[in-house]
Amino acid sequence: MTLQQTVVVLGASPKPDRYSNQAVRQLLAYGHHVLPVHPVCETIHGQMCYRQLADIKEAVDTLTVYVGENKSTLLLDDIIQLNPKRIIINPGAENTMMEQRAQRHEIEVIRSCTLVMLQMGEFA
Repeated sequence: MTLQQTVVVLGASPKPDRYSNQAVRQLLAYGHHVLPVHPVCETIHGQMCYRQLADIKEAVDTLTVYVGENKSTLLLDDIIQLNPKRIIINPGAENTMMEQRAQRHEIEVIRSCTLVMLQMGEFA
């Protein structure tokens, strides 16, 4: 049994065909507390969206990243300030600078797919 985590989905999309949307849905189905981040969308799968990382004031277990390197590089300070216990970098979101900064701040970094990790029981 997986313990409930607080998971931020950076780059959450309201479009059902997007992996980030599927991640929000699957994380909820697995019983996690999900905080989607989208600059204009109000809710995704019934969860209130945060416009930016800086708006999140609660402790975060996992940040799962679905934005490209250009966007995540601009958010590095906010990512470090969020101080998640770990960051999952999904395929297409690779950013070596983000990985190095996170590791310097003792944040675990995993290059993987959140959806696959959930399905394989490796998310915990």
